[in-house]
Amino acid sequence: MALARRRQQRHIDYWPGFVDALSTLLLAIMFLLTVFVLGQFFLSREISGKDAVLNRLNSQINELTQLLALEKSGKQDMEDQLAALQASLSQSEGEKSRLQKLLDAGSGAASGAQARVGQLAGELDAEKQVSARAMSQVELLNQQIAALRAQIAAVEGALQAAEAKDQASQAQISDLGRRLNVALAQKVQELNRYRSDFFGRLREILSDRQNIRIVGDRFVFQSEVLFPSGGSDLNEAGKVEMQKLAQAIIELAKEIPPEINWVLRVDGHTDNVKLSGNGKYADNWELSTARATSVVKYLISQGVPADRLVAAGFGEYTPIASGDTPDARAQNRRIELKLTEK
Repeated sequence: MALARRRQQRHIDYWPGFVDALSTLLLAIMFLLTVFVLGQFFLSREISGKDAVLNRLNSQINELTQLLALEKSGKQDMEDQLAALQASLSQSEGEKSRLQKLLDAGSGAASGAQARVGQLAGELDAEKQVSARAMSQVELLNQQIAALRAQIAAVEGALQAAEAKDQASQAQISDLGRRLNVALAQKVQELNRYRSDFFGRLREILSDRQNIRIVGDRFVFQSEVLFPSGGSDLNEAGKVEMQKLAQAIIELAKEIPPEINWVLRVDGHTDNVKLSGNGKYADNWELSTARATSVVKYLISQGVPADRLVAAGFGEYTPIASGDTPDARAQNRRIELKLTEK
């Protein structure tokens, strides 16, 4: 019998370890996706704030552009008016020359021509005054246009500074995400190593029990081993198994660094036979939860830290065997243990 047992120990089933690695990889990917979503959320909030600033600056630029267009239009009108005045002035000077010729040609019309010349000279002076006012207005418009251009340059500088700050923020977010990924990978590797040690020790402790199975990354105890039918109090055989389990957990807890936030989850499951509701438990939810809680409390009484244990009840809604046969129901009545991260 000892020879057969050594042969059984030499046969190593690699499939649970492979499933354990795949499950761990899936948990790591889910955590990375969660970090990525959070990073995207905070990045979206920061970019939204910058977009609001950019929109406000763009609005100011549009207003200044419109003012500049209005000022340019006014300047063009004044230039047109100045050109018209200059043309009128040229015409007046031509008329003055013509009258002067008439004055020279006829002395009889000298007095009338002289009066006309005086009138035209007065009109010429008035036109010069209007022209001077127009020139002053054009100069004022040029100064206003220069001020508007300076404001536009300042706004463009503010936009460039905002864009540079946004690029720096994105670089910092990218670096933070990279460092988080590295730290997460290290924590996952450490947890995987200790989870493998935990499973290896439990295999050694519980290898002689045929009613204890390994399903994926969990140890599965049939309820009949731990509890009486319909009850949630551990029987003597169940207490013996839980004492072995508690010793393995205590030894492993001493080796796991405190920065790894691990926890042993105890899941209670029942078959699909409905309870009458007249007994101690109203339904399978209460029964499965009570059994998981009973295991957790007993482990605590054996020295396992309470903050490293979690009890959960799943009722009949997570079966591992399909069908309504007695064998399938017996497989579904179980307690599962899983070492995971909080």
